Amino acid sequence: MATSAATSSFPSYLFPPPASRRSGARPARAAAEGVMDVVSEAELREKGFMGMRKTKLVCTVGPACVDALPALARGGMGVARVNLCHGGRDWHRAAMREVRRLNEEEGFCVSLMVDTEGSQLLVADHGGAASVKAEDCSEWLFTSKKTDKAHPFTMHVNFDKFSEGILVGDELVIDGGMATFQVTEKIGSDLRCKCTDPGLLLPRAKLSFWRDGKLVERNFGLPTLSTKDWADIEFGITEGVDCIALSFVKDANDIKSLKTYLSRRSLEHIKIFAKIESLESLKNLKDIVEASDGVMVARGDLGVQVPLEQIPAIQEAIVELCRNLNKPVIVASQLLESMVEYPTPTRAEVADVSEAVRQYADAIMLSAESAIGAFPEKALSVLRAASERMESWSREENMQRHLPQYQLAIALPDRISEQICTSAVEMANNLAVDAIFVYTKHGHMASLLSRNRPNPPIFAFTDDANTRKSMNLYWGVIPLQLLLSNSMDDNFKQTIKLLKSKGSVKPGDSVLVVADSDLNQPCAATSSVYQSIQVRLVD
Repeated sequence: MATSAATSSFPSYLFPPPASRRSGARPARAAAEGVMDVVSEAELREKGFMGMRKTKLVCTVGPACVDALPALARGGMGVARVNLCHGGRDWHRAAMREVRRLNEEEGFCVSLMVDTEGSQLLVADHGGAASVKAEDCSEWLFTSKKTDKAHPFTMHVNFDKFSEGILVGDELVIDGGMATFQVTEKIGSDLRCKCTDPGLLLPRAKLSFWRDGKLVERNFGLPTLSTKDWADIEFGITEGVDCIALSFVKDANDIKSLKTYLSRRSLEHIKIFAKIESLESLKNLKDIVEASDGVMVARGDLGVQVPLEQIPAIQEAIVELCRNLNKPVIVASQLLESMVEYPTPTRAEVADVSEAVRQYADAIMLSAESAIGAFPEKALSVLRAASERMESWSREENMQRHLPQYQLAIALPDRISEQICTSAVEMANNLAVDAIFVYTKHGHMASLLSRNRPNPPIFAFTDDANTRKSMNLYWGVIPLQLLLSNSMDDNFKQTIKLLKSKGSVKPGDSVLVVADSDLNQPCAATSSVYQSIQVRLVD
């Protein structure tokens, strides 16, 4: 595809040959005789259709869990997140290639997500490797002056203009409340502060300033994607990532800019998740959600800018909006924070996990718990067990019936697809079928079925490897790769043959079958609508 003049808005080095032409990149499309990931296969044999977990599990990969990646994959990790804020290229590359090896050699289906650093303002570091205690009434200097060594009672801030607009008497809050200081003196661009609420100062601590109980908002005009972020994105593309989590999104244009870049590279299969972690992103929430492929509720960073008591309501509102707009949503940050150090979570943390599941979030995520924690596998098992129990309760109480229906589509063909999927889920629940099968090229029908949160699991069959990975974050969807034809009968027979060979179905099982209109056709190549619903019994 020719590069237009508009590409001048992107760094010039970001237009190498398409990823599919370079060594090490996975092909854009791969067909298979029939592939079900080993975790879903084992879960189906052990627990049956209704026992299959619907909420997807995301693990942040870090030093604590690189060797444990096979165990995490067996434990239900559906997405491996690599945070490019930490570590170096060699380490990131090794972790990502291990995930790909697990998929290719051991039968897993784990998607790769990279998380950009973003133009993070106001990150301070004391220069040490561990945390430092700020004592009550102790005096500290916050400075942007560079130094090669640590100085006592000094925090080095990453941005030269960090003190602009700050007044004596303002509060400086560390990491959303880990410690609090009062500004007592401005010395040029530096701030001298007194600790008023003692606590731990971690390396790379995040700062926020408050005045009269409100956040001091400032706009320094920095781009959402820095030069480092563009280089990180190119690195991720080379390593075959499936999705990119974009940090510190301000508005929909941030998403559109990256999507335009990927489109010019013929990389539309890479999904963009907007991280909601600032007041700016909350102000433009609906536009951001509509522009993105999915959303991450980054509660840790959001809590730096928003009063703590508002976070639960904000989380629920974002989850509901994303479901209404048919965008997968990940609830992240501090779900099982105590398990960074301890083998058992607090009961409050388990309740927090369960609440995210009750809200029908598509996925829940481990951050430090898996990246640097002492018990990554145990933390994942707690996440899985709590998810399964809350899902079982929601199903027993028929909570799905309370979900409001929100019309998305405008064009008639899209409205038909939406209504077919809504009706299919209602039929599946009322008839108590064992499973829903959907045959799809691009995954759209699977997402519409997932949006309605049905009781039975959704088996989504596609012959496109990228589509399979993209469906890994849809609630209740088990993506499978299978050669498909235009015949629903042939597809169903092939599917049943595959599942029977693995002992996954038995005679008498009932299946609701939904066929997508776009099989073996270019997307939107025709205005005709061929979707259909059938209920079938396994012979």
